[in-house]
Amino acid sequence: MTDSAVLYERIGKTALITLNRPQKKNAFEAAINEALPVALKAARDDRSVRSIVLTGAGGAFCSGFDLGSLDAGEDATFAGRKLVLGFQEWFTGLADMPKPVIAAVDGAAVGAGFSLALAADFMFVTPRVRLLPTFLSLGLVPDLSMLYVLPRLVGLAKAKELIFCARALDAQQALALGLAQAIIDQEQLLDSALQFARQFDDAPADALGLSKTLLNRSFETDRPAMTEFEACAQSLCGASHYHAEAVRRFLGKEGLPYRGAVLPAP
Repeated sequence: MTDSAVLYERIGKTALITLNRPQKKNAFEAAINEALPVALKAARDDRSVRSIVLTGAGGAFCSGFDLGSLDAGEDATFAGRKLVLGFQEWFTGLADMPKPVIAAVDGAAVGAGFSLALAADFMFVTPRVRLLPTFLSLGLVPDLSMLYVLPRLVGLAKAKELIFCARALDAQQALALGLAQAIIDQEQLLDSALQFARQFDDAPADALGLSKTLLNRSFETDRPAMTEFEACAQSLCGASHYHAEAVRRFLGKEGLPYRGAVLPAP
């Protein structure tokens, strides 16, 4: 395997992005922090990429921020704020990625690594996964948007329970909470994630991207505003070549170009 901190590979129309510091359980250290935004931008800007699979090498997803990499010369008063805001510059691009993102999570996803997995649209986990919101154990508050994302996924009361108790979630708990969509043996994890991603190859990229953008803002947008956004987006999609071809095929009884995607069987 190459020494690159983040591996970027095209597999058909899917971009496979792998955190590649297994000796540190793929912690956020300088090399990953520099390379991951580049990989995410490449996947976003390439119109031929229709989906992204995000994973970690060596039996771990991401163990969070590498505490040993803190710069002792930084002004401690503002170092944490600078660090978190720096991460948000690329994390926002991941959360708002106008393409389906599947996190293939094996082993530990700790702290900000858990937040990274939560930024995906789908999370596939292995039976040995451990999702650990361990911030309070270190005297810290959750970051990388966990305080925003987690309550929207599991509700405020459950988010408080998970964060305050700072205990690991196993695969079955993640599935029951709706954080994970499938539990897959580690030997099949990546193949299953890629197979699922391929089902979006023929999806309408612009309509899917607009749908994701609006859904990501649905909790803080009132109904009249969302109705207006829907109408504008529908007008754009209704004038697209994709829609015209789909209607032609439907009326001609040729079958629709996108038949939908199916999650792996439990």
